Amino acid sequence: MAVSGSQPRERGDEPVGELVQRASQQLTELVRAELRLAQAEMKEKGRRYGKGGGLFGGAGVVGFLMLQALVATAIAALAVPLPVWAAALIVTAVLGVIAAVMVLTGKKEVGRAAPPTPRQTIDNVKADVTEIKRSAHR
Repeated sequence: MAVSGSQPRERGDEPVGELVQRASQQLTELVRAELRLAQAEMKEKGRRYGKGGGLFGGAGVVGFLMLQALVATAIAALAVPLPVWAAALIVTAVLGVIAAVMVLTGKKEVGRAAPPTPRQTIDNVKADVTEIKRSAHR
């Protein structure tokens, strides 16, 4: 049974070239659709990250204000048995000691991190290069 140009082809009668072209076109459309979906998903995630970051920032500001109120509360509590200036001086001294301890601890940590080079990795790479050179000379 010969297929003439006027008769529609059966599904199994399509040339391989047309099948490959159609598969390629469908694959291209599928990849484009997936890229559009990924782009839309990333936009939505970006919006949520932005909103979350803004809320974290706001929480930081409110937390800072809360600490200021706590300091004022401590001064007021100490002002009951002491003059206000003495209560404020005591709270200021305590905060100064806390800040000094944090500075010294931070300085120690930064000193332990210096120099900012990956020493262990550099040593491993040098050992690897030495081993490769030794193996090449054999």
